Amino acid sequence: MERSVLITAGLFVLSIVSGMLGLGVAFAAVPFLGLFMNDLVHEVQPLSLFLNGVTGLFSAFGFARSRLVAWREALSLALVTTLFAPLGSWMAQFTAQSWLWGLYLLAVLYLAWRMFQPEKGGSTAESDTVTPRRFSLALLLAIPISILAGLLGVGPGFLLMPTLIIFGFAPKRAAGINAVAVTPPSFSALVPHLSTMVIDMRLAAVLVVMGATGAFIGARLTSRFVSGPQLKRVFAVLIVVVTAYKLTTIMG
Repeated sequence: MERSVLITAGLFVLSIVSGMLGLGVAFAAVPFLGLFMNDLVHEVQPLSLFLNGVTGLFSAFGFARSRLVAWREALSLALVTTLFAPLGSWMAQFTAQSWLWGLYLLAVLYLAWRMFQPEKGGSTAESDTVTPRRFSLALLLAIPISILAGLLGVGPGFLLMPTLIIFGFAPKRAAGINAVAVTPPSFSALVPHLSTMVIDMRLAAVLVVMGATGAFIGARLTSRFVSGPQLKRVFAVLIVVVTAYKLTTIMG
């Protein structure tokens, strides 16, 4: 009972934070659930991916209520991520993952550094500066991002969110787009795990409810109370801390 309470409470807090960023909870849930579950590929990853889809969906509802979702861009990204994320999940069944984390950490550190850089041209980071050409590049980058995310079982939002900001979307708009884009690939990436996953369905049902609630609360908090620059900094700190922790647990 105590183990279930700790998992549920922790997941609820992580869902609020991830909902604020439109990420889906898997990026933080993988290392957190790994504290209580031993099998990364067959236990932690499938549960995290399912929770990622649910929290992404309810985060998208929260951002949509504030009209922060650019639907054309969001649905275009969702199509790409949904098609390519399962490839990474399939590769995870056969790949030793420890060697990937060095490159992964370098990518995350670069993205976090970019999040702290001042906006060019005096931008306040509250309005979009993206062009069609820059969005096309972001769409192209979504392919390797989706494959890597599926391989690691964390959903594509952790790299897609900063990519959208770097290519010109205001942070709140990027979070709204990201929430929509990460939802379907979380479920498609789950498909290769279906035949081998080991999940406590009773605990999973509780986590789904708490995750959905937390994600919606987080999205509403961002929509109403958090500025674009603040959101960028929250993301930068969170992504470095969680990635560093994941790296130490895997390498250790």
